[in-house]
Amino acid sequence: MRRWLLCPASWQAWAVLGVVLLAGSVRVGLAVPDGGMDNAIVVRAAESWLHGRSPYADRHFLYLPGAVLAAVPGALLPTAVVRFLVPVAVTAGLVVGWVCALRIHGIALGSRFAAYGLLGLALGFAPFGHLVALGNWTVASAAVLPLALLLLCRGRWVAAGLAIGAAVAVKPLLAPVVLLFLFGRRWRALAVAVGVPVAVSVAVALLLPDPGGFFTRTLPFLLRGQDSFVRLYEASPGAVLARLGVPQSLATLLAAGAAAAGVWCAWRRWGRGDEGAARVVECAVMLMLAAFLVSRPSYDHYLMVVLPLLLAGVLTPGAVGRSPWFWVALVPQVPGFTWPWLEEGTRRAFKDAVTLCALAVVVGWRCAAPRLVWGGLGPRAVGLEGQGRLVRWSRVAGLRVRVLTRTGQRG
Repeated sequence: MRRWLLCPASWQAWAVLGVVLLAGSVRVGLAVPDGGMDNAIVVRAAESWLHGRSPYADRHFLYLPGAVLAAVPGALLPTAVVRFLVPVAVTAGLVVGWVCALRIHGIALGSRFAAYGLLGLALGFAPFGHLVALGNWTVASAAVLPLALLLLCRGRWVAAGLAIGAAVAVKPLLAPVVLLFLFGRRWRALAVAVGVPVAVSVAVALLLPDPGGFFTRTLPFLLRGQDSFVRLYEASPGAVLARLGVPQSLATLLAAGAAAAGVWCAWRRWGRGDEGAARVVECAVMLMLAAFLVSRPSYDHYLMVVLPLLLAGVLTPGAVGRSPWFWVALVPQVPGFTWPWLEEGTRRAFKDAVTLCALAVVVGWRCAAPRLVWGGLGPRAVGLEGQGRLVRWSRVAGLRVRVLTRTGQRG
C-alpha cells in the first residue's frame, strides 16, 4: 500500500482535487457576503483605524496590532472581490501547509498520497471547511508552522525563527513553538522569533489612536473567558467542563495541568534526540496541542495547524498516524455524521473537545513513552538495544508471515 501511495497520481486525481477545492471556495463566496465572519472582524478593525478610530473598540478583535496593518488591503478592496478572494486565499494557505508537511517527511508532491491526503482533509475533516467558511486568520499559522519546521529540519534555525515571528506578529497562535528554540538552545533564532513580533507590534501600535488597546481591552477580555456567545464555541477543557457544571476554577486548574503535562511530554521527546524530522514535528505538535488545551479561546479550526503535519507522516513507521487511536480521535469531526444531542451548532464544542483531548493524549503518549511500534489496539514498547530481534507480523498475499529482523551490523 505504501509503495502504491508513493507512485505518481493520475491527472484525474488532480482534476478531482482541484474541483473540490475550487467548489468549496466558490460556495463560500456565494454564501458569505464579506469573505467570512472572522475575516470581517479584522477588516472592520482596519477600517476603524483608517477612519481614525481604535481597532480594539471591537472586543472580538483578538489580534496583535500587526494584523491591523495586514488587513488594510482587505479594507480597501471592493466587497465583491473580498468575498471570493478570502476563501481562495485560505484554501491556498492550507495547500501550502500540506505541501510543506509532505516535504518534511520526504513525500513526493506528485504522489497519490499527496493528492488523496489533501482530498481526504477537504472532504473528511470538518474543521477544513469551517476555516474556509469563516475566513479565519488561523490559516497563516497553518501555512507557516509546516514551513518553519521544514526549515528546522534543514538546519535553517534563524530562517525558521523569522517565519514564526512573522506569523506571531499577525496572530500569536504559534507563540508556544518558540519553546523549540529554547529546547535546541538556538539563542539567535529565539531572539529573532521573539524580536520580530515585538518590533512589529510596537511600531504599528504607535500608529494607532489607542496604542495600548491590546493590553487594556483585549487581554482582560481573554482572561475573563470572553462573552457568553464566544464561550459556546470554545473547545478547551476549561470552557467545556465549566459548561458541564464543573466549577470554573477547577476546570481552569485541570486544563492548566493538562497543558503543563503536554509541555513536559514535548521536552522529553526532544531529549530523546532521535529521528530528526519526527522529533521536530512531534515536539511542535505537542506544544501546540498543550496550548490549545489551556488557551481561551480554542476553536476546532485550530486543529488544522497540527493535523496536516501528523497526517503527512502516516507512511513513516512508528508515526503518530499509525496508531488506531489517532483515527478514533478524528471520528467526531467527520462531516455529515449526526451525533445524538449534539446537532445544534452551539453544542459542537463538546465533540471538538473530545478530538482535541484525544489527539493530545495520543501525541503525548508517543512523546513521553520509549520507542513504540503501533499495532493492534495500542503501542508496544520495544527496547531495540536490549533485544536481539524484533518480531513483526504482516500479511503478504493473504498469508500471515512472521518477519524477523536483527539489529546491528549486517554482513
